[in-house]
Amino acid sequence: MRVPVRRLTVLYDADCSLCTFLRDWLGRQPQLVPLEFVPAGSAEAAARFPGLDHRATLDEITVVGDGGQVYLGAGAWIVTLWALRGHRPLAHRLSTPAGAKFARGAVLAAAKWRGAQRKDTRWGANAYYGADGWAFDRQHGWTYTPPTCADGACPTR
Repeated sequence: MRVPVRRLTVLYDADCSLCTFLRDWLGRQPQLVPLEFVPAGSAEAAARFPGLDHRATLDEITVVGDGGQVYLGAGAWIVTLWALRGHRPLAHRLSTPAGAKFARGAVLAAAKWRGAQRKDTRWGANAYYGADGWAFDRQHGWTYTPPTCADGACPTR
């Protein structure tokens, strides 16, 4: 059974200028589903969502629905846009296979920008790694390693 979403909590990096800019922008938009903003890695986030990997929420945007739904990365951006009155049609386009590639690219670009701005060790080597094979290393940038059969991800035809 599908649980309707009546509120979304966006976990954002309060030390990231891009993240706080986007938080402020999102907060000014007319919302069909109310958005709450909680600093990722904070005591409040840990108390409200004890089952989350809070260190990981600092590396990748995380949105939590009031029914316990957890959205990460591109999915989190899409559901956040879906909550906005003026951006729901865009969210629907981004939820298609072609749109999802674009959304993922936008998330990777934001992560790369954030990595370049970081001065602490949180964004050191391999701070961003996705199961899709993409990894960010501060020294070398983005790299892609395709899954292998040894990873249990053999392509099927």
